[in-house]
Amino acid sequence: MTNVPMQTINQKIAVEYLKFFYPPIRKEISQLSVQNNFAGIMQATINYLKTLLTESKINIIGHHIKLMEGIYSNADSYVKDMIENLFVRSFGSFKKHTKIQHWNLIFQYMPVQFQEIYLNQEKQDQLFFGKK
Repeated sequence: MTNVPMQTINQKIAVEYLKFFYPPIRKEISQLSVQNNFAGIMQATINYLKTLLTESKINIIGHHIKLMEGIYSNADSYVKDMIENLFVRSFGSFKKHTKIQHWNLIFQYMPVQFQEIYLNQEKQDQLFFGKK
């Protein structure tokens, strides 16, 4: 069996994955894609997860975090930056708007790579802005 290298996931490929992973917001993702608004697409996925959070659907959120990590692991630098700066950064908002038990579960569902990025962001925010 030959090892075929995985194709690097660029913005266009990431959009196709996200349309597949997020059927409830597929139309919104498609509209934002036509406008070449990848940041908007990332925000739409975050908003969808926040809706799931209000419904206490923590397992589904965990599943979507792992799917996003799959994209991140094979992404080009632009897609990685967007995931780090929008998707992972949004976890701070999740923490503020949910019960501590739910947050602990969400954190456990996060791949180690996302946990490290999140904790690094929190540390940087505390240093630069005095935020907790």
